[in-house]
Amino acid sequence: MPGLDELYREVILEHYKNPRNRGHLEHPDVANRGHNPLCGDEIEISLDLKDGRVDDIRFQGRGCSISQASASMLTEAVKGKQLAEARTIIDQFKSLMHGDDVSIDQLGDVEALQGVRKFPVRIKCAMLAWTTLQEGLDLYDRAGQH
Repeated sequence: MPGLDELYREVILEHYKNPRNRGHLEHPDVANRGHNPLCGDEIEISLDLKDGRVDDIRFQGRGCSISQASASMLTEAVKGKQLAEARTIIDQFKSLMHGDDVSIDQLGDVEALQGVRKFPVRIKCAMLAWTTLQEGLDLYDRAGQH
């Protein structure tokens, strides 16, 4: 379906050119950096939490359009969600990237990234922000700050 592929490309380019929630939080509750040594992509994710919910989230970094657009989409997908919901969304996205059949209703624009699966070398680009957030939440949990 060429029309759908084109739409997905447009959504990815829109997030790359006009990223949502780009920036840095001054005193985040959760902060983590991720790096893809194969291509040089870098991401930093920071979150402010309130009552177990993602009150605010920001990302900054540099890299290819897929990694940066994916980070933008991630921030929209988890902002306002409870931490457990955010983890579920991360798991759904990772399953989507691995080719599993998942319900993507609550993923919003993230659906556009499913075309990346056709290019296995780019999957790590799409997953960088998601893995970085998951690792940051794991560190937060281990520190007993929840």
